[in-house]
Amino acid sequence: MTTPLLQRPGVLNWLAPISFGIVLLLIWQALCTAWQVPVYLVPKPSDIFQTLLTDGPSLLRALGVTLKVTVLAFALAVLLGVAGAFLFVQNRFIEASLFPYAILLQVTPVVAIAPLIIIWVKNPTFALVLCATLVTLFPILSNTVLGLRSVNPGLLNLFKLNGASRWQTLVRLRIPSALPFFFGGLRISSGLALIGAVVAEFVAGTGGTGAGLAYEILQAGFQINIPRLFAALVLISVTGVLLFISMVWLSKKALGHWHESAT
Repeated sequence: MTTPLLQRPGVLNWLAPISFGIVLLLIWQALCTAWQVPVYLVPKPSDIFQTLLTDGPSLLRALGVTLKVTVLAFALAVLLGVAGAFLFVQNRFIEASLFPYAILLQVTPVVAIAPLIIIWVKNPTFALVLCATLVTLFPILSNTVLGLRSVNPGLLNLFKLNGASRWQTLVRLRIPSALPFFFGGLRISSGLALIGAVVAEFVAGTGGTGAGLAYEILQAGFQINIPRLFAALVLISVTGVLLFISMVWLSKKALGHWHESAT
């Protein structure tokens, strides 16, 4: 028996949020039109869409700068987070010594650290990447450590009984067990990398041709160009959603054929 189109999980997962979003946009457009809300207070969705068309090239160029920092920070956080997690699992003393400092970095606002990093690091792009990495690192590190430790005790005892080395236990048991946790950390950190990049750009205040979306938002606010400000926010939001979707897709590709979390 064929499942109706609207009852298919894949169709429903896309159709429901898109339909709800369209309804919200129509209500927003109708209220702003009926109440004649000034564009410098709350622009209509049609004003934002028109700004995206007219200012699209410059906003997309700024988005490319922000996305470059985001991707570099995300890659660096994955590298450091996975390496740190492997180190923590192999040595309890190192974990007890360093993990509290990882928590300290997580709870410290990046806006308080970013000015120091920007002063100390001469390369502006690398400084922004470091700031965004500090925001991105902890979910990957903590989730991977949790995954590496969340091993079935029976399987762990089986490996010990068969004389498996520490390396064999890590590669054949701990890493497969940690993959769902690792990809969960990636889904969280992909959005945090974008947030960290935007916040770092706000603190740095860099302008010119190498400016990111944060600078465009600041300039739009100074010029009271609210439709352009909203257009930049739309691009940031859409980029964050696409990053999250890409991590979900990657997780399903890696886990879909063997782990129940991706089925």
